[in-house]
Amino acid sequence: MEQKTNNNLRLGMTFMASIFFIFGFITNFNIAMKDQVQLAFDLKTLYPGYANFLAQLVNFVFFVAYACFSFLCGSIIKKIGYKSGVVAGLVLVAMGSYMFFPAVAILSYPLFLLAVFVMATGVVFLQTAANPYVAALGSQETAPARLNLTQALNGVATTIAPFLAGVLVLAPAVLAINNGLMSGLSAADAAKEAAKFVQMPFVIIGSIVVLIAIGISFIKLPKITGDSTIPSKSVLKKPQVWLSAIGIFCYVGAEVGTAGQIAPYLSDSGFALDVAVKLSAIYWGGAMVGRFFGSILLGTLPDSQKYKYSAFVLVFAFFVGWFITSASVSNGQFVFDSKPVNGFIFLGIAIANFFLMLFGKGKANIALGIFGAVNAILIFAAFVFPAEVGMWCLLSIGFFNSIMFPNIFSLGVNDLDPSEMPLASGIINTFIVGGAVIPLLMGALTDSFSARGALLVPILCYAYIVFFALKGSKIRRKA
Repeated sequence: MEQKTNNNLRLGMTFMASIFFIFGFITNFNIAMKDQVQLAFDLKTLYPGYANFLAQLVNFVFFVAYACFSFLCGSIIKKIGYKSGVVAGLVLVAMGSYMFFPAVAILSYPLFLLAVFVMATGVVFLQTAANPYVAALGSQETAPARLNLTQALNGVATTIAPFLAGVLVLAPAVLAINNGLMSGLSAADAAKEAAKFVQMPFVIIGSIVVLIAIGISFIKLPKITGDSTIPSKSVLKKPQVWLSAIGIFCYVGAEVGTAGQIAPYLSDSGFALDVAVKLSAIYWGGAMVGRFFGSILLGTLPDSQKYKYSAFVLVFAFFVGWFITSASVSNGQFVFDSKPVNGFIFLGIAIANFFLMLFGKGKANIALGIFGAVNAILIFAAFVFPAEVGMWCLLSIGFFNSIMFPNIFSLGVNDLDPSEMPLASGIINTFIVGGAVIPLLMGALTDSFSARGALLVPILCYAYIVFFALKGSKIRRKA
């Protein structure tokens, strides 16, 4: 019986890891597309003074889908099951992906945003189904470790996505515009040439997702059952769920807003746009490394194994930092700069991340509180220091964002029955709309003031996360 339970756990975790990878890649590819969209739709020429605000609509439309559908998705998944919910999500992702081709072909920004919204609705289904499924697959004590592990796989995807967007999409798009202008094309015609580089990635994504949906339809997954006598609406009376939801609003808003702010911040400091977008992949690389640390250090492994696996992660961190900052495409050729200095800087940040997580003593709320405070300090440092220092402060934030979503989520659903999980997940995921609201606000502040000034917004977000970690996560409704 124990062997069968372990096999079910491995099957369920393997399945969910692949889903986390898919929606992580899609989410960050869309976030990274903000700068490509400015080029493809020539927003800076057509709407001077509002380009950053309009480009942030890509993020706004993507994340507002969570506010529209997360609660509904939670109810639907409770009825049709996790597997059917995931298949439905994948189908919607594919539909949205295919809609990008005509939207870019006719250069219709509203149709492009509609395609983003459809794709995002599919991601909402995936997200709403995946997190409670992973949390309910084992004991509540190890739920943060399981969620950190699947989020680490999500982190691999979120690191790859902006790197590919910068190297394979934005760099050729910039080159196409420059060549077009040098050949005598108008700015609008040059933008049309750049737009072609936005189409094919989404066609490829849609086709891959369709194949995965077909494959998943034939997989038999372990079922999660709970106490059928507990009314699902009892979740509405659990204060920790609502406080966790606000924490998710602040975390996702700060994470997406800061990620979207890296390119404008670096561009204002003299970096080329394609280089700035590529460097933002380090931000997500840090989140990936931090989540691997979280899955190791917040789990139940013996200390000796925790340190051994963490050492492997540190070596991996060096190569991640080195590769991301060194790889580029020049004249259609893949070029790799062998200078390892950025790899050592990235390694140093990873070591600091490791020791601060150890200082959290393996407790989800303590680690969350420490990381929230660190991120507030890093953003303030980026605001006051020169770009040479501020750049690494911003890129370091990804490390300390790493455990936030899984820890906030697991602290919010702790003590809930599996039957209450879908609705709780729907409530919490609804507040992912913070990824729509806060970046849009930061885009408006960037247009009106500066990229640096907009950085003050996420400081407030991280302050709330510190409160939730140390106080809010302990509040429970009295029986």
